[in-house]
Amino acid sequence: MDRVWAPWRMKYILGEKAMGCFLCESSEIGVAEETLVLQLTPHSMVIMNRYPYTSGHLMVTPRRHVSGLHQLGNEEMLDLHETLRQTVKLVQDWATPDGINVGMNLGKAAGAGLEEHIHYHIVPRFHGDNNAMNVFGEVRIIPESLIETYRRLLPEFEKLQ
Repeated sequence: MDRVWAPWRMKYILGEKAMGCFLCESSEIGVAEETLVLQLTPHSMVIMNRYPYTSGHLMVTPRRHVSGLHQLGNEEMLDLHETLRQTVKLVQDWATPDGINVGMNLGKAAGAGLEEHIHYHIVPRFHGDNNAMNVFGEVRIIPESLIETYRRLLPEFEKLQ
């Protein structure tokens, strides 16, 4: 039997579940460790993924609750993509990955876990990050806690202000 210890999940398991959209609620609270929000712009937000593929897995999302790109106005679209561009550059400089995946899953069939509120994933990739644990054990090893990563990333986003 395989055992993977993740004691930080107990807060989520026992905690009160939000009825609304966690991205909208996080945007309203703003930049904070509890939300993992790193940056707010007039129309966009950068937030850490609570269930990352690798350390530094971020999401860039419109602040407005929309399920498709076609619902965004020109100003929102420009802000979203400028935030995406800056965030990719920041991750490149901060993590010096061997590559970066940037993507958006539109619809459940495309893999969207939250199809009601669109968001881009930014995933830093490193040679060897798909090792035997991922492939055979279907287990991901994240070498740092979310809060530690948040605390290291936040000053980098503050420099963008």
